[in-house]
Amino acid sequence: NDVYKRILNIKINIMIKHLPLLFLSFFLLNSCINHEKKSPNILLIMIDDLNDYNEDLNGHPQVITPNIKNFAKSAVSFKNAYSNDPMCGPSRSSMLLGVYPHNSSNFWQRSWLQNNVLSNTKTIMEKFKENNYDVIGSGKILHHNKNELWTEFEHQADYSPIAYQGEWKRGKKGIAHPDVPKPYRTVKDLDGFNMAGGAIDGSYGPLKNLDGIKVNGEEVRWAYGPSRKGKTFKYIDENNRDLTPDEINAQWAENRLLELANSDSEKPFFLAVGFLRPHTPLIVPQKYFDMYPLEDIELANILENDKDDTYLHTVSQFETPGRRVRSIQMYKNLVASYADDKEGLKRFTQAYLACVTAVDENIGQVLNAVDNSKLKDNTIVVIVSDHGWTMGEKEHVYKNSLWEESTRVPMLIRAPGISKADSKVYHPVSLIDVYPTLLDLAGLDFETTKNDQGRPLDGFSLKPFLKTPNLNEWEGPDGALSVVYTSDKNADIPSNHHYSVRTRDWRYILYNTGEEELYNNSNDPKEWNNLIFNKTHPKTQELRNLLKEMTYPVVPEGFSNIK
Repeated sequence: NDVYKRILNIKINIMIKHLPLLFLSFFLLNSCINHEKKSPNILLIMIDDLNDYNEDLNGHPQVITPNIKNFAKSAVSFKNAYSNDPMCGPSRSSMLLGVYPHNSSNFWQRSWLQNNVLSNTKTIMEKFKENNYDVIGSGKILHHNKNELWTEFEHQADYSPIAYQGEWKRGKKGIAHPDVPKPYRTVKDLDGFNMAGGAIDGSYGPLKNLDGIKVNGEEVRWAYGPSRKGKTFKYIDENNRDLTPDEINAQWAENRLLELANSDSEKPFFLAVGFLRPHTPLIVPQKYFDMYPLEDIELANILENDKDDTYLHTVSQFETPGRRVRSIQMYKNLVASYADDKEGLKRFTQAYLACVTAVDENIGQVLNAVDNSKLKDNTIVVIVSDHGWTMGEKEHVYKNSLWEESTRVPMLIRAPGISKADSKVYHPVSLIDVYPTLLDLAGLDFETTKNDQGRPLDGFSLKPFLKTPNLNEWEGPDGALSVVYTSDKNADIPSNHHYSVRTRDWRYILYNTGEEELYNNSNDPKEWNNLIFNKTHPKTQELRNLLKEMTYPVVPEGFSNIK
């Protein structure tokens, strides 16, 4: 018995001696388990109308975007990412509700809130909100916003600074930058219809003091847009001016992220900030224009008569005048506004590049708030644009076409602990894949319908590419699908719109007239040579079939139009 007692006392003494170590081990183990279970934060940065003119995609040799370039070093860059509908409204609703436009018939700028399929489907904000996330937003995220979708929402989308004549009042239309000549400043179509007003699409140039400047005998002033109730935008000089809407949103996002970083709350957040530039009007401070001297501007690599083997010009005659053909008339008006045919394109390119660099600075301000705080290790960051923009190629200046410049977008994702830094993915993907990717990364289910009138997610998670960028096998499709709206009479007839499918090396386009275009992008990245004349080309039927598969069963009935 004495022996047993001595042994028991020794064991008790050992346990008491090592009790602090046992408690510490238990604490560390419990902390690790809790850390593993902690939901990731999400930061979504949306840019408006940004094509490949950035230092990640290198679409223009002179573009200056150090913050996007630096972020790419820590992220996965999707080099072949595409918009599913290269117009603001349908692109954003498709991305943020996860439904292809042909499956919802939400093709143009009508609000998704009035769409039967989308109104019965959960937005990505609603999905994260119901999973105990603080859902916070500001700026242009959805084209048609609804504050109830968010836990909190700060600033509505504002396209200003916009020039006005006389005193601003609600309903008053703005005008183009006073330096823009006619006919471009009016941006009218062939029938004289004013397309969205010169204040937006017909306007570009640096901010300047407008004191004493008159247009048609009436003084001009700067103002914020209707979302800020027409408040005067003060501009005396660069040292005495108001902040632009993008600068306001960058400042808000930086402050809000730092608040979240210093908060004791364990609740994860989904924070989205949307920047307007380089959406028109292309107006930013003079310092950004100074970075791109006009005499040094390089134009896009434009092939003369490149439109001759394409069909958007010819099929446009069947569309609603003044709306779906804006890209054609914007090009014609821009070229006609100057004595030198290239001067208009040079000035517009300069303004676009200036706006890209301005928004890159805004993005950097937001990223710094994450990277210089404790948020960095548990915050997924996504940077995307809603669609691209043509810069004179095929005699188009605008979006809403199915070629590379209009459909390709930057897409960069950094997921701490998952994504491979400074990696590149060349498999074609699209904005439809953003929603399921974020759900997958957050460990949430994919149930997004509110009832049987809603639509499940059409996209696929990109998480496998984040882990293995050179992945060969993926559950998703071999191509990225895009659609362009034709006319109001076809609004609810998915088979009567124009479609494109982009694989890694090829693009195939089918217009609702049955006209086709086929490009070998691996050899012809500017899509100069339409190969469809060769009806026996092996890729023609292969890509027709892929397009049918990706739009089945909604669209294939329209394929009877193929000649």
